[in-house]
Amino acid sequence: MELKEFTTKEEMLQSYDLLHEFYPSLSMEDYTNELDMMIPNNYGQVVMIEDGEIIGLTAYWIGSKLWCGKYLECDNVVVSKNHRRKGIANKIFQYLDKKAREANCNMMALDSYRHNTAAHGFFESEGFDPRGYHFIKVYNEDKLR
Repeated sequence: MELKEFTTKEEMLQSYDLLHEFYPSLSMEDYTNELDMMIPNNYGQVVMIEDGEIIGLTAYWIGSKLWCGKYLECDNVVVSKNHRRKGIANKIFQYLDKKAREANCNMMALDSYRHNTAAHGFFESEGFDPRGYHFIKVYNEDKLR
């Protein structure tokens, strides 16, 4: 297995098949358009590759907010169904933890759906502390994945 960081659109387009496994409604056109909007805003991806196939991915953003200062936010923690329980997400989080510290971030954050209780235990084992709620107000349900 090989861990790589993707920072360009061309690299990130290689992640489409894995993301499509989790978001079947995500078209390549939509993915391309989303990347065009996200990449200029400090969006990147860390992927795990085995035999030429991307089997794990966590995207990230580095930003700053008044309440916490500089932070790294994880987005889309995804491991292929056929490769779970192999320590892939753990290796990706170790990489991102080091990246956040080297970037002088004050914290690392992520969101997780309430019903995804299996992931909650994993995130807590990685040192994440559930401190609040992420509220959303939906305007177009059909566009949510």
